[in-house]
Amino acid sequence: MKCRNNVTIFRSFVEAYEHFCKPLCRELAMPQMAFDILMFLSNNPEFCTAKEISQQRGFKENILSVNINKLVCEGYLQRFSVEGDRRKVRLVCTPKAQPIIERGRRRQNEFNQMIREGLTEEELEVCRRCLEIVGRNAWRIKQMEEG
Repeated sequence: MKCRNNVTIFRSFVEAYEHFCKPLCRELAMPQMAFDILMFLSNNPEFCTAKEISQQRGFKENILSVNINKLVCEGYLQRFSVEGDRRKVRLVCTPKAQPIIERGRRRQNEFNQMIREGLTEEELEVCRRCLEIVGRNAWRIKQMEEG
């Protein structure tokens, strides 16, 4: 199948990742978004508030909130006040979440290996550099719009 444009490529990537994680999510009886929240927090601890997760992942805040509450109730996440700003709540994965995170990371590594199949290290490096430049440009444009 040939992808027609970058939006199609990105969507295909996301759908493939979700499809690849689906068996593990089913086994864990965990919605994909709840799994994604745990994995995102464990892989990106600097983005630890619901607002930051929503901004970085593009999750709708109301659906995100429902999944965070469920993860807290099930003992996978804890909430902590942010020192200096009690309106903010920092989310932290609990020890109970660690086996899920370990399995999730193994699954992510498998996916990464499969998605890069057929690419040389040189081609991957060119992709990384291009995506870094595109990301910087997107950030710069966003800053212009906000300023």
